[in-house]
Amino acid sequence: MTTDLPAEPTTGAPTSLPAPPTPRIAASTVFVNLPVRDLDAAKRFYEAIGFAVDPTFTDENASAIVFGRSIYAMLLRPEYFRTFTSRPQTDATQAIEVITALGLGSRADVDAVADAALAAGGTESRPTQDMGWMYSRGFCDLDGHHWEVLSMDEAAAAQAFAQDAGHASSGA
Repeated sequence: MTTDLPAEPTTGAPTSLPAPPTPRIAASTVFVNLPVRDLDAAKRFYEAIGFAVDPTFTDENASAIVFGRSIYAMLLRPEYFRTFTSRPQTDATQAIEVITALGLGSRADVDAVADAALAAGGTESRPTQDMGWMYSRGFCDLDGHHWEVLSMDEAAAAQAFAQDAGHASSGA
């Protein structure tokens, strides 16, 4: 699996695809907050699949998992998670609210992370998808949170979208 972090495009979009619209306010960092039953087991799981624990933001109640330069998951003990919201928590093994997807550098990286997730106790959430221009696999972590890992061939994606746009404009 690739260990060095590539330079990020300034738009946040793949470089071969059209740039997305510019938001009025742009976020610079993503934090996904997840309640976890066993904080230590969850940290071991994410380390086993190739990501890092940031000790600066880790204590007995929470742990920051680093996915990239500006992408983090905050793993929170359920009682601590409750201090952020008055709404009830969902058991992610029984219901789903979100699928979090991570773009990786290659198909080999996708397979390495997904295989490691399964070996570390995760479960496959759906069969592998290979669309030619995008390759992805899904898994659930120890608490049932659904993750997708994917690799996209930007040039092939741009070509596929251009072809689809041509079909749409011709009425095909």
